Amino acid sequence: MPPARNLTLTKCMRNSLRKAVRGAGIVVLGFVPWIAVPADAATGESPAYVGSEACKVCHEEIYNNLKKTPHSEIDAGARRGWEQKACESCHGPGGKHVESASADDIKNPSKQTSEAVDRTCLTCHLNQRTPGGRIASGHARDQVACTTCHSIHGAGGATLVTRNKAEINAKCSTCHLSQWASFNKPYKHRLPENAMSCVDCHNPHASLRPDTFTASFGNEPGCLSCHSDKRGPFVYEHAPMRLEGCTACHEPHGSANPRMLVRHVQRLVCLECHSNLPVATNTTIGGVPPAFHDLRSTRFQECTTCHVKVHGSYVDRMFLR
Repeated sequence: MPPARNLTLTKCMRNSLRKAVRGAGIVVLGFVPWIAVPADAATGESPAYVGSEACKVCHEEIYNNLKKTPHSEIDAGARRGWEQKACESCHGPGGKHVESASADDIKNPSKQTSEAVDRTCLTCHLNQRTPGGRIASGHARDQVACTTCHSIHGAGGATLVTRNKAEINAKCSTCHLSQWASFNKPYKHRLPENAMSCVDCHNPHASLRPDTFTASFGNEPGCLSCHSDKRGPFVYEHAPMRLEGCTACHEPHGSANPRMLVRHVQRLVCLECHSNLPVATNTTIGGVPPAFHDLRSTRFQECTTCHVKVHGSYVDRMFLR
């Protein structure tokens, strides 16, 4: 048997060990003031890794909370080489910390930079589906670490991955204040009512689309997962749908305008593109008369009265039907 190494125990170590001894039904007459730590036969030094059970001696509450999270599977399986070393898979080798009981001798992600925290998490999660591109996302650029959103130890009953829509929205709103304020406008998506959540439209880890928008139907904008009637493919496409997307005309978080439009009057949205063109090339529309659609007349001030299929049409290039 390898020799034991003397170690003065802290108070929390002594109390935890006493509980463990009592729980096992063992009667002891005295307390041995050292803990047996296997030593390397060649050098006589303690090994780098000591296992999760050694961590439990002082950090029993954290250990028990971790057992209720998906990360508890690290201890049970040896797929990544961390069997019975779940704590050290994130905190690094604990041998020196066990000997000294000093916080300076163990890696503490809560005191590290976001880059260092991400690097620790990505040693396991780099090639998984969800964090794909995580290191290139907006959160990474803004130095938001994985632990900002994920509770690793599960303290206070917190889950590693939040599934409840209300909890997701509350968590996102702590940073994205201006976006959350938009949902107090008259016309909005129903996030305050928790009918949907931020991650229904955004991938918090990364996306190749602007503003980490999700994709639907393979490579279509995420909006179409709900508004599939606007998807097409149409025989006659409205160019902004293909080139600029929904946000060319709509404010997705919330707007003071009906239908969440970017302008308070519908025709003004259309006139951002269809306006003030030279008469030689355009004789049918414009704010500058003479034109067939003379916008001084109220009959031409609601474009969708006639152009009802503004998102695209199967039968009419003018979107009349």
